[in-house]
Amino acid sequence: MSAAALAIHSLAVGYGESRVIHDLTLEIAPGEVACLMGRNGVGKSTLVRAILGLLPARAGRIELDRQDLTTAEPHVRARAGIAYVPQGRGIFPHMSVRENLLLGFEARGHSDPTALAEAETLFPVLRQMAARAAGTLSGGQQQQLAIARALVARPRLLILDEPTEGIQPSIVAQIQSVVASLRAERTTTVLLVEQFLDFALAVADRYYLMSHGTIAERGLGADLADDAVREHLAV
Repeated sequence: MSAAALAIHSLAVGYGESRVIHDLTLEIAPGEVACLMGRNGVGKSTLVRAILGLLPARAGRIELDRQDLTTAEPHVRARAGIAYVPQGRGIFPHMSVRENLLLGFEARGHSDPTALAEAETLFPVLRQMAARAAGTLSGGQQQQLAIARALVARPRLLILDEPTEGIQPSIVAQIQSVVASLRAERTTTVLLVEQFLDFALAVADRYYLMSHGTIAERGLGADLADDAVREHLAV
């Protein structure tokens, strides 16, 4: 068994007769921020769905803190400590901001007022707008809400799927600050799916570059400044 927080070994995943991911291996150390990158269609979303338990593994193994979750149902993985902030945010628009935040506790099966207060401290606008319907928030504020809702569960692994997409620069900077603070505390492991190189360069300890359904390159976050890496990501 690996000592990594998230360890994926020789994973194969597909849809029907099609195999999208093959022989994929990656490891993220406890408390690290790892950035998963690659052009559209290389399998990033498929990999995330497999980690969440939404797609079955055809081969290989997925471990969280040495616990084998390869065949575990999605709710079991959530209880084990995996939290997910999807593209599109996934907030409940007709519920209040506070009600959306409280839903974050459902994954772990218990509430934690301290965790709620900490999430609202990270994103003060959510406390100010606690009674407002979440659907009335701006796109950037909804992204803040989605991240805060994931954090109230105190996840062991936080998966952020394109958190800067379509977000105004001021809120991107705030999200970057939150991810940087998680990195500094080393209490939450983060898998960041991100195409915004400058954001990834600012927060990532390491990166994994996908191509044709597997990991084509890997390295330290600082290596994202290399022209060769940037060229590989260019459309």
